[in-house]
Amino acid sequence: MISIPVLTLKRLPQYLELLYGFEQEGQDTISATRLAELTGVHMTQVRKDISLTGVVGTPKVGHKIKDLIESIESCLNWKDLSSAFLVGVGRLGSSLLGYSELKRKGLNIVAGFDSDPSLAGTLVDGVIVHSMDKFANLCQRMKVHIGILTVPADQAQSTAELMVASGILAIWNFTPTLLQVDENIIVEDVDMSASLAVLSRRLSEKYDHDSKQISKIDNYKNKTDQEKQ
Repeated sequence: MISIPVLTLKRLPQYLELLYGFEQEGQDTISATRLAELTGVHMTQVRKDISLTGVVGTPKVGHKIKDLIESIESCLNWKDLSSAFLVGVGRLGSSLLGYSELKRKGLNIVAGFDSDPSLAGTLVDGVIVHSMDKFANLCQRMKVHIGILTVPADQAQSTAELMVASGILAIWNFTPTLLQVDENIIVEDVDMSASLAVLSRRLSEKYDHDSKQISKIDNYKNKTDQEKQ
């Protein structure tokens, strides 16, 4: 299996969502140029990304949408449903348990776990919640290798260590904690704080730029009015 760059892996779902829409509209083919226009990704990069999935297009015609969808889904391993355990059934964890799109994209959360004893035995969107003392045994029995971490930050490291000791090989980390685990363990951080920081800064820069532009226009108008007088 070839190694695919992380940035390409992050772009492929963008293409896929567009392709789903075009397929529903009855469109048969699409060009890399069109995908580039819609995503804002350079056309050369789109072509490189698509080529890594193994699909081959037709010159001056483009790619068959059905083939491209199947190729990208296979590349992302979305065709094979992977089982996962989620630890931390708070607001964020509960939301993920109820997010049906995950299953469509190859991830099936088969159980939730929480340190709150009152949650043990309850169902959240059809997924049973267990106490933490059952994690290791169930993980080994069910051969689950993906763990989703949605616990408070001060519990993240110890929970990650429990996951790894129980056989988890990949952790989807929704906490702000930088996990210290063996280098063979795959960790994908979803840092909402970093994302919010980018959003806030860009918004601030936009307001600053717009306010300066407005100020320039006002100054020009005032100067023009004074000259007329």
